[in-house]
Amino acid sequence: MLLLLLVVGILAATPGRALAGPVDWHEVASTSEGRQWWDGGSLRTSRGGNISVLTRFQKPVSEEQPRPLSDLYVMEIDCGQELFRDTSINGLPQFRAEWQPASGDNLISSVIGEVCATAAEGLS
Repeated sequence: MLLLLLVVGILAATPGRALAGPVDWHEVASTSEGRQWWDGGSLRTSRGGNISVLTRFQKPVSEEQPRPLSDLYVMEIDCGQELFRDTSINGLPQFRAEWQPASGDNLISSVIGEVCATAAEGLS
């Protein structure tokens, strides 16, 4: 019991810690490239002042894969320059992720637009 109280006390006293919240998937318009969602519950401001968000991508349904798997990304977005980088793919950190434009990828462009508009309204 004492150990439990100690752990709860440490967690409560640790500033800046965030526990996982509920998932709030928002799907952007699908394209021939597939489907993509972003999690409204994961929006955070990064140390550099950019927006971090969990996204999910699924390739289009095909005869070979009638139920394609999804990939999870943690995407960092620079709303001012409309750039992004994937800092994690399926839980694996991408330590040297480079900033890049959406370059005609309508799924990523839509995610950037929706996430930046939501962040401009204020992060919870």
